[in-house]
Amino acid sequence: MVEKYVCPNGVRIVHEKMPHVRSVAIGVWVGAGSLDERESESGIAHFIEHMLFKGTATRNARAIAEEFDRIGGEANAFTSKEMTCFYTTVLGHHAPRALSVLADMFFNSLFDEQEIEKEKSIILDELAAVEDTPDDDVDERLWRTMYPDHAIGRSVLGNENTITAFDRDAIQAFMDRMYTPDRLVISIAGNYDERLLKLIEVQFGSFRRGGEDKSQTSLPSAVFHSGTTMKAKDIEQAHVCLGYPGLSIKDERLHDLILLDSIIGGTMSSRLFQEVREERGLAYSVYSYYSSYLSTGNFMIYGGTSPENMRKLSETIDGVIQSILTEGITENELHNAKEQLKGGFLLGLESSESRMHRNGKNELILQEHKSMDEVVALIDDVKARDVYRMANELLTKERALSIIAPARVLENIEI
Repeated sequence: MVEKYVCPNGVRIVHEKMPHVRSVAIGVWVGAGSLDERESESGIAHFIEHMLFKGTATRNARAIAEEFDRIGGEANAFTSKEMTCFYTTVLGHHAPRALSVLADMFFNSLFDEQEIEKEKSIILDELAAVEDTPDDDVDERLWRTMYPDHAIGRSVLGNENTITAFDRDAIQAFMDRMYTPDRLVISIAGNYDERLLKLIEVQFGSFRRGGEDKSQTSLPSAVFHSGTTMKAKDIEQAHVCLGYPGLSIKDERLHDLILLDSIIGGTMSSRLFQEVREERGLAYSVYSYYSSYLSTGNFMIYGGTSPENMRKLSETIDGVIQSILTEGITENELHNAKEQLKGGFLLGLESSESRMHRNGKNELILQEHKSMDEVVALIDDVKARDVYRMANELLTKERALSIIAPARVLENIEI
């Protein structure tokens, strides 16, 4: 069972006991992502995530890495559009020491100018790697097309102009604004005792930062745009990505969409995989996926194929969508999708790290924690007509299209 404690300063601690494991996962979750960046700050949330590992008043970057290695722990971090998280998984008896390192990184990072300059080079390489990976690049370009005038359409990594302009003052200004107690969740899961909870409160339960009044900083609504973006590139494959409006993560119909995703292209038995790959041999990689945030959501379809087969691939994808809209889905498809979703959900929560991630995100974004039985019941309650209704609500809208392909292919495309 997930339990919650709110420190006097507003920091939330969510914890879940797993007495059958030997590990403890600890995550520091901050409600600050690329959505919270001003245009001139694009990429700074991700930049800070990197810099927190680059040295404190008492530990340099090497010492931080060695500290986690010395206790046999794994440390990592990520930044998304809505949040930043840095976390570790260790054996239970090492949890207090791991927590002290995370707290040191959070409160005492130096943001040394030399380290900042080195990290700029690293992140610019990361940005270049996306452009060198067409299936990532085609997705990033799709987001910019769907939301050209909103922060959610910008890359989490930022861009060359903003990254090169970052300095210590910019980092500190963003952290003072966003790394505030009311935006902070400490999530732990595994085999721990009450002493660890007390230590968390000591480490995180009294700090203060002014920040911004959330009621005065609400983001404008993210309005979906249809449109097309094409990029000519001398590559061996053509990459196609379609985008439709989706659902907010708080929408009570979200499981309808998740099951629709599974049936269309989320599994090996999905219609897209079977029709595009197994029946027609048009692509090695084809799938659908969804993204859901507080302010908006999207449903996407990706396929990569030889340039000569791009038109056939697009026609086949359209045919699969049309078959859903005209024929609906079968009870067998719905049953399989439900079992796959339940299996993935339950099996995915067998480690302390996965429980810590689920609980931290749920508290930060939703402020609620449904039990596993409640989630399974929500999945089981979905009817075929619900999924069919969802398909007709979303897939009949004008869509966005992103293509990366050789120039000779793009010259013959009719939009």
